Amino acid sequence: MNTVNQRNPNGTVTAREKRRHGDAFFYFLIERGFFLIGLIPRKTAMHAANGLGRLWFAADRRHREIAVSNIGRVYGGQMTRRQIRIMARNVFCSLVRIVFEIGWSLRLKRTDIRKHFRFFGMHHLQAALGEKKGVLVLTGHIGNWELLPMVMGQMGLPVSAIYRPLEFEPLDRFFISQRSRYGARLLAKRRAMRSMFAALHNNELIGMLLDQNARVKDGVFVDFFGIPACTGKGLALLARRTGAPVVPLFLVRENGRYRVECQPALPKIQTRDKTKDIEAATALYNKVMEDMIRRYPQQWFWVHRRWKTKPFRPWAPKTGSVPDKTTHGKKQ
Repeated sequence: MNTVNQRNPNGTVTAREKRRHGDAFFYFLIERGFFLIGLIPRKTAMHAANGLGRLWFAADRRHREIAVSNIGRVYGGQMTRRQIRIMARNVFCSLVRIVFEIGWSLRLKRTDIRKHFRFFGMHHLQAALGEKKGVLVLTGHIGNWELLPMVMGQMGLPVSAIYRPLEFEPLDRFFISQRSRYGARLLAKRRAMRSMFAALHNNELIGMLLDQNARVKDGVFVDFFGIPACTGKGLALLARRTGAPVVPLFLVRENGRYRVECQPALPKIQTRDKTKDIEAATALYNKVMEDMIRRYPQQWFWVHRRWKTKPFRPWAPKTGSVPDKTTHGKKQ
C-alpha cells in the first residue's frame, strides 16, 4: 500500500501527504521562477546579477569573510586588501550569474549550442573514449559548472555526474531535472560505486568535482595553491582500479560566450605503492585545478572553506614523555 497517499481513519490529511503537497508546490515555484528569470534579456540579466552580487557581498558577512580569507591566502603577496575585496565581490557576482544562466539555458535549443559555446580540445576526449575503459572527467566549481552536463548531453555524449543531494528536496529535484534533461545521469555520491563501474564498463563519461574540502577518512593531504588541502581520493582510487583515463574538462565564461575546454588525459600513475600512487595522482589533479583557477580566478567558488580540514600537528611533549606519532588530520 502506498503510505504517501494514505489518510488518517478520520479522513484528515497525514503529515507525509502535507509534506508531499508542499514539496510539489515549492518545486512549481522554483521551476516557474527559473523560467521567468530566463525571459530576462541576457545583458539585463548580467547587470541584475552584478547588482544582486554586490548586495549579497555586503549582507553575507560569513561568506564574505571566507572569500576574502581564501583569496588573501593565495594572492596576499600580490594584491592589496582593497584588490582582494574587489575580487571577492566579483566572485559573488559571478555566482549570482549562474542563477540567471540556468534560467536562460532552460530555453536553449540544441541548434544554439555552437552559437554560445566554443569548444577546445574535444579530440582529447574522443581519444580517451577510444581506450574503451570509460572516461573519468575531472572538473570543479568554476565558471558555470551547472551547464556542463547539459552541453555534454546535447553533444550526444553518454555522461554521468556524481552529485551530493541537497537537503531541500524541491530544489534538489529541480537541479536533477535541469542537469539530466539532455540525457546526463545523476549518481548520488553515497551509493554511486556500482553505477560508476557499470558506466565505465559501458565506455561512458563520469564527471567528478574535486575542488572542495574532504573529511580525513575520505581524502589525502596534498598541496593546493601551496597549502596542504584535504582532497577527495575517490577519483584517484577509481582511476587506479579501473585504468580509466582522467580527462580535465571545464566550462568558463570568456568574451561574452562560454569556453568548453578539454585538456589531454593525465598521466596514469601505477606502481606497487598504492598509497603513494593515490597521493601523487591527487596532487596532480589539484595542480590542474589550480592552473585553471589562476586563469579565471574570479569564476571559482572562493566562498567555500577549501582548507577547513587541518592536519594534526605534533604536540609539544613534556620532558620525558613520548611524542604523538599520529599522522592523520582533524577538522577545526
